[in-house]
Amino acid sequence: MENPDGVVIQQSPYSVEETTNRFVFFLQQHGAKLYARIDQQAELQSCGFQALPMEFILFGNPRIGGPVILQNPMSALDLPLKIIVWEDDSGKTQFAYNDMQYFGKRYALDRILTAPLGLDGMVTAALR
Repeated sequence: MENPDGVVIQQSPYSVEETTNRFVFFLQQHGAKLYARIDQQAELQSCGFQALPMEFILFGNPRIGGPVILQNPMSALDLPLKIIVWEDDSGKTQFAYNDMQYFGKRYALDRILTAPLGLDGMVTAALR
């Protein structure tokens, strides 16, 4: 799958459920607020669609994201932060999230405000 502009896609060595559990645990241990965890597979199946495992996490920390929203209220379209985790057709677990450099450019935000929102290091630590 090709990465859309501004989206980071990576592979996880764990199942969708285990990857999501690891993210959620890491977030909770580091002061982030979990707003939603949605089992997208179950939601799609409830409408009659066949779907592979897929989960969506919505999370944030208003102390970090708040100044970003104050600088540019439109940035709230992409905040709180999100991660989607899914099983692809080959049985591998993938996950995706917004690239903060792209996010910063999109909303003309100060880098000093967007840097703490970067997920790259968090993702690496959560999947150890």
